[in-house]
Amino acid sequence: MQMDDMIIISVDDHAIEPPEAFIRHYPAGKKDRAPHIVQDNGKDIWLWNGQRYPTIGLNAVVGRPRSEYGMEPSAFDQLRPGTYDPKLRVDDMNANGVLASLNFPTMPGFAGGTFVGMAQKAPDEALLACRAWNDWHVQEWCAAAPGRFIPMCLVPMWDMDETLKELKRMSDLGVHAVSFSDNPANIGLPSIHNEYWEPFWAACSDYKMVINCHIGTGARAMHPSSESPIDAWITAMPISIANSAADWTFATFWQRYPELRMALSEGGIGWIPYFLERADFTHEHHHEWTHTDFRGERPSDLFKRHIICCFIDDQFGVKNLEYMNEDMVAYECDYPHSDTVWPNVPEYLWASVNGLPRETIDKITHKNVMREYGFDAFGLNGGRENCTVAHLRELGKDVDVSPRHNLGGLKTESMDAIGKAKRPVTSGDIERMFASA
Repeated sequence: MQMDDMIIISVDDHAIEPPEAFIRHYPAGKKDRAPHIVQDNGKDIWLWNGQRYPTIGLNAVVGRPRSEYGMEPSAFDQLRPGTYDPKLRVDDMNANGVLASLNFPTMPGFAGGTFVGMAQKAPDEALLACRAWNDWHVQEWCAAAPGRFIPMCLVPMWDMDETLKELKRMSDLGVHAVSFSDNPANIGLPSIHNEYWEPFWAACSDYKMVINCHIGTGARAMHPSSESPIDAWITAMPISIANSAADWTFATFWQRYPELRMALSEGGIGWIPYFLERADFTHEHHHEWTHTDFRGERPSDLFKRHIICCFIDDQFGVKNLEYMNEDMVAYECDYPHSDTVWPNVPEYLWASVNGLPRETIDKITHKNVMREYGFDAFGLNGGRENCTVAHLRELGKDVDVSPRHNLGGLKTESMDAIGKAKRPVTSGDIERMFASA
């Protein structure tokens, strides 16, 4: 097998909602209530129900020189068009050798946390926005290129009756993925151990919907201090989901829903072997007084059966697949965020998987995703031969992937001073940058 023979599906990318995404899918007579873009001192910001959301493209820096990365952009003209235009996204995917992509939201938060916050004061408005985002995502974003996008929905988590209705509506449209907080207790909702979620687990199991938990949607990587280099926070960010992974692993609902699946999105896999070893050690040494019951199994058995692990660039993790379940490992590109290796995904991925058996490579690059997400990539794209890195890159050979300089992103006086002084950026610098927005 050669690099160009790979078929790559990413289960973690991000879409930037275009200015009229919500408006087009609000009911007649209510369109003036939809989230929409307004101008504010050269920045494009979302305005919704009297509240402003200043960052439209959090960390959507794909295509910039790495020296110009940051936590903005703050205007659409600073974005690579493939971030918000699905047809141009396909062009970027072709140039990157990536066949298909699952995309998390941006304005709503990766799991709809923005809607959850609004629901505390205006649940009807939050519900309208949630439905509108789903319709935009399925009917516009995914429909623009059937076979190239894996549809995923949000749910109004604050209202279980409406959540079940929306799951059914999306399932009827062929959706097999739902974005969900990795720790809903941290965003003002019941914990995953609360009986409130029982109907949700049942519905996801019945509809064969993978629950996708992106880092930062509940448990967050903490800034060690305002003086800490921001590199420390970026380094710990993927592994921060380990706390939630433990919480999910020791939950009891898995025993009631053997077909239920979830994904730890953007969490990496290199830490998984030790995590599973520690979970098994904990159960063996402590279950007699903690009264956890895995019915004769180990926590690692449950984890390997139910939880999909995903990685961007993780050579150590790939070398230790024997300590995981290679049937539940998948690839992620993270376009358009700063961790993405676009447009060189095949090269980075091949450096990790070269030397593995072809069947193992096929599993973690596309077969596992096709099975767990009910995604017929070959049928939707006219055959396997149309899905390879070589074929896609031929389609995308004329796409301009040369670096494009930032046209003037979100800056503050302190950030400008840092640039001139060439000193390390700190967590406090980033926090002040957002506060100024």
